[in-house]
Order: sequence, then structure tokens, then C-alpha cells
Amino acid sequence: MNIRNFCIIAHIDHGKSTLADRFLELTGAVEKRKMREQFLDQMDLERERGITIKLQPVRMTYRTDQEEYTLNLIDTPGHADFAYEVSRSLLAVEGAILLVDATQGIQAQTLANFNFAKHCGLTIIPALNKIDVHVHDLDARILELAHLVGADVGDVKLISGKTGQGVLELLDEVVKKVPAPTRDPSQPSRALIFDSHFDNHRGVIANVRVLDGIFKPWERIVLFQNDKDAEIMEVGHFKPAMEKVGEIVAGEIGYIATGIKDPGVVRVGDTVVLKRDFEAKKVAPFPGYEEPHPMVFVSFYPDSADDYLDLQKSLSKLKLNDAALFYEPEQSLIFGRGFRAGFLGLLHLDVTIERLKREYNIVTIVTTPSVSYQLVMKDGSVRTIYRASDYDDNGDILEIREPWVDLEILTPKHYYGSILSLVENYRLEVGNVDSLGDAQVIHFKAPLAEIIINFYDALKSISQGYASMSYSFSEYRVGDLERLDVVIAGERFDGFSRILPKSKIEREARVVTEKLKDLLPRENFSVAIQATVGSRIVARETIPALKKDVTGYLYGGDRSRKMKLWKKQKEGKKKLKQFGKVTIEPHIFYEVFK
Repeated sequence: MNIRNFCIIAHIDHGKSTLADRFLELTGAVEKRKMREQFLDQMDLERERGITIKLQPVRMTYRTDQEEYTLNLIDTPGHADFAYEVSRSLLAVEGAILLVDATQGIQAQTLANFNFAKHCGLTIIPALNKIDVHVHDLDARILELAHLVGADVGDVKLISGKTGQGVLELLDEVVKKVPAPTRDPSQPSRALIFDSHFDNHRGVIANVRVLDGIFKPWERIVLFQNDKDAEIMEVGHFKPAMEKVGEIVAGEIGYIATGIKDPGVVRVGDTVVLKRDFEAKKVAPFPGYEEPHPMVFVSFYPDSADDYLDLQKSLSKLKLNDAALFYEPEQSLIFGRGFRAGFLGLLHLDVTIERLKREYNIVTIVTTPSVSYQLVMKDGSVRTIYRASDYDDNGDILEIREPWVDLEILTPKHYYGSILSLVENYRLEVGNVDSLGDAQVIHFKAPLAEIIINFYDALKSISQGYASMSYSFSEYRVGDLERLDVVIAGERFDGFSRILPKSKIEREARVVTEKLKDLLPRENFSVAIQATVGSRIVARETIPALKKDVTGYLYGGDRSRKMKLWKKQKEGKKKLKQFGKVTIEPHIFYEVFK
């Protein structure tokens, strides 16, 4: 079969989308008048931020002197928060272009992606990008990449996604080295869902890699995970827009319009089979993907209680397009009905909030990000909590455990000492140190809660932007932790509660109270902002009352007239302070978390 299925994997900002643009131009997949930069990045958010958030498949036709080939490319994200998108792409293809920015060299996410591609048994083609700019010690970069992949120096392709230099040769290398799919169209039909989205007219549209057999419109299919059957409305390819065809066959990447209107039915990683084969038990499901493990948890509440159902529908549709998103309903005494949601990182959270606002016009109240904790009770049971407000030490808790991760930091050797200075502030445990050319890979054990907020910024600052990091869950460990609450005008707001090490409580308490003093609007009465641990007040700030000149209309006369008005105003403010309540705008929670 003259089909090649491959993807591009790289660290963030190493030029994947630009290289994909050159592929589209060379193969004529997109007309010149329609071509634009970052063509496969479909969301406005991706184009504004200059990053890829969603994987995007495209089918191209590549002609050589002797043959015509069908190339199925999947463009993948580079940021660690979207690594699950990459993992799904790798299981749908036979080869991968490992792209490295020649000016930056191998980064932490390069290593993580390479290791996963190797684990999947893919053919890996190494390529150095951005060689059109001056690269200090290019030979060392080539040797470093060749050593990582286990290839000869001559196998490393030198390209420039910006100018197109070497891109044609890279495509030739893909055709030569990436194996053709070896599936059999005569076998019972079976396809793997690696992505999906919702269409108002055609229901859930599943992006699939056809493993065996043939799928045609109006055939009955079954989704293995929930035994849900449906009738195929349409099948087609991505060119890169969806293009309807008569059938999709083994070895191809395409889509199946299922007609299913319930977004929760179709799941990424599920196997689609023909109903007749399913009933005859002729086919088994593909092993599929590992379920993503959320790292960061927040609570989402609609700004208006009337928007709850709209928020629920929006999250269900968003999950179709973002399989790493986890959510489930929950209730809060202050905010009412909402959802607890899990994310792979803070960028993943940030993007989801923005997508809810832009694509579904939903404004949400977002609580302070947290990680999951395990409470070991005195009766021996273990309870997992996702909100700090659920940690109520009433004497039944024996110990609290927090999640730790295996952290890898890749850095030039001369920043090694600077990075070790982060150990104390972030409670890191230093492990092995490996060499990779002129760089070092430092292995740490780290509490997840320490590295999800501002550790990445601190790392980039201390290494002048050269160091990079990746991490994966390791274990739960017992911690010396306490719950920090925020009380505003006598009312505790669970959205600001956090679980912190005792050594950091006072510092964080001062930071959050000072931040809230700057963010909250002034009221007609003075507002006390307190950070508390149990009944102990750790930090306090006061927002003074608004001042209104109640004597401004008086002119001359005895001062006692003014004194009466001032006294009356003072009593009114005292009464307001006793009964007044503070309303927290949704953006305040988000600003404090940032």
C-alpha cells in the first residue's frame, strides 16, 4: 500500500506547525490563495498564542517520479500539558518526525515524546529545524540528536520550516523509511477512535484510524466500550477540511459521522466495529489508550445559577474534543451547583476556561487550583479529596498524603548549581544526573503542588530560559500539611482555600491577603480580609470604607451640624459592617490563582 501514516513531535515552539505548512504547500493539499501561517491550527486561541493545542490530521498526495503516495500527517502539540494529544497521535501512525530546534537543542519534552514514540515501536526520523539562522556549533547539535535516536550523523535531516530548505528531502525520507500499514481490508472491520468533535447535524464525528476492513455509509456500527450501536451517516478524509468519500479502508486515517447526539457516548480510545461482526463475535477491541491522569483540580461554577445546564452541555461537548478533560458534578454552599474538573496542567486549565468563554459564551467562577490528596482515617480507610475545603481535621484523620512526581529537568551544564538552589524552596529531592552532550538531565522527586503553580517560571528565570522540564506521577507521601482559609467580612470563601506545608503557611497567607486587598473593590463599610488556619488568624488586611462627603452641601454655620451628620454616617457604616456582605466577582478567583 502506498500509504504513509506519520506525525511530527517536538518540544513547544520548535516549528512543528511551520513545517506542516511547508508539507501542505509541497503536496498541493491547500490552494495557494487559501494558504496562511499555522494552517492546521484551527482555533483562534492557537493562532493568538502561537501554540498548537489540538492534534490535527491531514491527508496529502505526494508524487515522485515513479509512484504516488498518500501521506496521512497528524500535527501534534508541543507543550507538556497536551502530551495526551501526542500519545493518541502516536498510536494511530507508524512513523514520527522528531523535530528539534537547532538554536535550542534537545529539550525535556523532546525526550518525553521520543521515549513514548520508541515505546510504541514507531520509525523515528530525526530532523534539525531552523538552520536558516546562525547556529552556534551545529555539528554538536547534529551529533547530540543522532546519539539520542541511535542513528548515524548522516541520518539527521537539516531543514528550515520557514524557508523550505531540506523539506522535500525530509518528505522523501518519510516515504522511504516509514513502513506502510500492514492491515488487511478483507478482515472484519475495526477502527480506533483517536479524536472526536460534535456537529449539530451529523452528531458526534469520530476521527479514526482504520485497522482492518472497510467502513461505508449506512452500515450499522457498535462502540465497544458501551455497546452503543449507530448508523454511519458519512465517512471521509481530512484534506485538511472534511471531504466525504464512498468508503474508508484498512490503513487509512479518516472520520466517521455517527449521528449520535449524546456526546458522552463516544470515547477516545474506543474501538468501532460493524454490528454484524460484533454480534458474531468475530472481532476484538484494540487495546486503546491509557486513561489520562489529571494533575490539577479546580471547581467550575456558572456565574449565573441559570447557566448550570448550559455549562454541563458545554463541558460534555468540550470533552469530545479534549479527551484529557475530566469533570463531575458537585455542590457548594456558597456557589451552588457546579463541577469539579481535572486538568493535565495550568495551561490546559487556562485554555479550557478561555474556550468555554469563546466557543460557548459561558463565564465561570474558578476556584484556586489544587491537587488530589489522600486522607488516611483512624479506622484504616483512605479517602481521596480534590478540594481543600473537604479537608476538615476533626480528629478522625490519622495522616494526609500528597502526590509526588518524577521530575526531569534538562539544562546546560553551567546552570546546574543555579537549579539546585530551587531544591529548598520547592521541597525537591535530587536523584541521578545524566549527561546528554553539553547538557545534563537532572532527576528529582517533587511534590506536585509545588511545581504546578510558578515553578516553571522560576526555572526559566534562573536558567535564562534554557532549562526545560517534564514530569509524571510517582506516588503519594505523608506530608506535614495544613488548610489555609480566607475569611472576607466574616464569611469564609472555600474557593480560596488551599492545603499547604506548615513551613509556607505564613508567607502564603500574607501574599493572598495583600493580593485580595488590591483586587477587591471598596465598599461603604470597612472590609476585613483574614487568612486563617482553624481558629488562628495568620494574616490580615483591611480595605477601608468608601468616604462620602455628607457635609458638602453645608455652608458656614456651627460645627455641631457637621458633627451630627458625621456621627450618623459612622453609625450607618457600623450597621452596614454588621450586616453587609461582599460579592466576589468571578475574575477575582482567577486573578488570585494566577
